Formats: sequence, structure tokens, C-alpha cells
Amino acid sequence: MSSDEELYAAWTAGDRAAGGRLVDRHLRSIARFFANKIWDGDDAEELVGTTFELCARTLGSFRGESSFRTFLFGLAHNVLRNHIRRRRPEIGEIDLESSAVRDLGPSPRTAAARRREQALLLQALRAIPLEHQIVLELVYFEGLSRTEIAAALELPAGTVASRLRRADELLRQQLRRQAHDAAHFHATHDGLAQWAEQLREQLGRADG
Repeated sequence: MSSDEELYAAWTAGDRAAGGRLVDRHLRSIARFFANKIWDGDDAEELVGTTFELCARTLGSFRGESSFRTFLFGLAHNVLRNHIRRRRPEIGEIDLESSAVRDLGPSPRTAAARRREQALLLQALRAIPLEHQIVLELVYFEGLSRTEIAAALELPAGTVASRLRRADELLRQQLRRQAHDAAHFHATHDGLAQWAEQLREQLGRADG
């Protein structure tokens, strides 16, 4: 099977079929990236398309300094930030390091969550600042390393490490605040990786 880098090189050289294979390979990951951050399902689908269109329009901009997947998440991150700022001009400049998804508009669809713990995890993620939500989801849902996240978000590795620590603290606080009782909190927090893995599969589906 051709690597991402080989497919990208072929796409850049004019092989549209190679580009299609590359899009198909990463479609679910990018759909998952937007699924828990955008409150309108149609908007989320549109942003997935926008990300790949941006990739197509800027062919050659990927230099292989990171993995193609990391590069693609960087594009998606910029698309998300631009979308939020375009949709909320009335509040001016938005600090996405302090603004949570739940503060920016109606909650995204929760049909993906089929268990109490999953629903609690989704709600807690949406309650922490967006940039903290992003780094946690890139770890738990996409399995990116700190180095890969730093490359995708164009941040120093130390900033990513501190943001992850703070994000974990904020998530714990939200889980504790929103849980029905101590048992509910521990069931969710202790099984965080398990619930995230299940949500990872569900959030990437087209029906969200």
C-alpha cells in the first residue's frame, strides 16, 4: 500500500486518483475532528470538505517536515478557527484558549453517545476551552503524540505539554461537576480511554 507521502507526491504531480485515495484514507479522522466542536451537522460536513479543498488548492505546501496526517490536522484547526470567528462576528475577537464550545453556540448533536459515561465525556469536553478540547481529542481520539500535536498546531512542545496538563485538570473538574454522583464520575474518569475509543469510532461515522 502506498504511503501518504507517496500518494501526496503523485497528487501534486497531477494524479487525481491518488488524491482521492488520500482523502478517503483520512476522511473519518477529519470528520471526527469537527464532530464534537461544531453545533450544526451540515456545517461540520462542510468544514470537512473545506479542509480537503484547502489541501487540494495548496498542493505542494506539505514539505514532509511532519506526517501528512499531522499536516492535515493543522489545516483542519485553521479551518475551525476561521469558521468560528466568521460565524460569531458580533463578539469580536474570540479567545479560543478560554472559550468553550458550549459558550459559542448550541451543542453539537449527541446522538453518537449511547451510554451515560460517553454522554458525560462529550459534555465535559465541550465545557472546557476549545484549544484544550482540541489537544485532548487529538490525543484520545487520534492517538497523536505531543510532538505531532505541536507540529499540527504550530506550537512549542512545552506549550503543548502544559496545555495537555491543564486540559486534563479542566476535564476532571467538569466530569466531577456534571457527574450524577461519585460512582458516575469514577466510572467515566477511570474508563476515559475506553469511552474515548468507543466515541472515536462513533464520531467518525457519517451519521455522527
